[in-house]
Amino acid sequence: MSKLTVAVIFGGRSSEYEVSLVSGTTFLRGLSREKYDVLAVGITKEGRWLLYSGDWNRIPDNTWLESDCRPVYLTGDPTVGGFLAEKPDGTFETIHVDVLFPALHGKNGEDGTIQGLFQFSGIPYVGCNTLSSAVCMDKAVTNSLLEGMGIAQAHYLWFFAENYSGEGRDKIRLKIRERLGYPVFVKPANAGSSVGVSKVSCEEELDAAVEKAAREDSKVEVEEAIVGQEVECAVLGNGHPIVSGVGEIAASAEFYDYDDKYKNGTSQLYIPARLPEETAEQIRSTALRAYCRLGCSGLARVDFFVRKSDGAVLLNELNTLPGFTPISMYPKLWEAAGVPIPELLDRLIALAFERGA
Repeated sequence: MSKLTVAVIFGGRSSEYEVSLVSGTTFLRGLSREKYDVLAVGITKEGRWLLYSGDWNRIPDNTWLESDCRPVYLTGDPTVGGFLAEKPDGTFETIHVDVLFPALHGKNGEDGTIQGLFQFSGIPYVGCNTLSSAVCMDKAVTNSLLEGMGIAQAHYLWFFAENYSGEGRDKIRLKIRERLGYPVFVKPANAGSSVGVSKVSCEEELDAAVEKAAREDSKVEVEEAIVGQEVECAVLGNGHPIVSGVGEIAASAEFYDYDDKYKNGTSQLYIPARLPEETAEQIRSTALRAYCRLGCSGLARVDFFVRKSDGAVLLNELNTLPGFTPISMYPKLWEAAGVPIPELLDRLIALAFERGA
């Protein structure tokens, strides 16, 4: 039986470039050499696509760019079925690929943009399709759809950053004061892993928080601050997905920010979460419902709050390309369920082919 050729795509034009390098390395190391021929394709911060043939240990610290790279281009022509790779003499060769495995986080990686390119290429790819990726990336759209489904979440409002001036600024401040109160979280609507997020304790802190969020996206979302537990579960599958147990994060920072998720490694993770069984089951069933109704496929991590005052379960967000770092919850939840990373990657590739068929 011939091997499948898998292209792991890492890096990307995103504020989460560094995390993607680590996730990509996890995929490269975890894919079985007996089953797959594995290609490492990096996208630089400037957007160049490079086929990397060097030591994979040089990817996490970003020294992979220094050698063993040549330009490649993923063609949108499905009859090509792969990459056009530049040779030293300036001519090109075609490299066939059976499946694309993105390790891309944030904008231009999990917001539907690159998924559209994958779709044009005609090559099966791991993860959600263009529409569900875009929907789940945009917090304002996700929250509006969840609200229509009757799924409980924190109270929120959103606005275009350009409207936060003059009378518009006054109206937005009034709405926040009357509908949400303080403290609140101010977030860019389209940015992953808590990038651009601020906790705002009073109205005087609002301007700076909006300015910070607006640097990441043209839409800004404001959410009430929930006092309680932050919990997550992992979903895997297409038409009949399965859901992991529930894990809990005890953040070491004031909230579970980017550094806490990916750099410090000082947050406490509890698997299973410290919850009553009926609450855990409510979280799992809600995660499945949201995953299916939003059209997700392949994988997603679904994040919740459990409010301290009344035990209410509130859905926070769906992450369609969760991190695969040594401290990431998604792979840890499946490992706790008896699914090690190599088997998990096999399943994700099988799901990509299933959806493509």
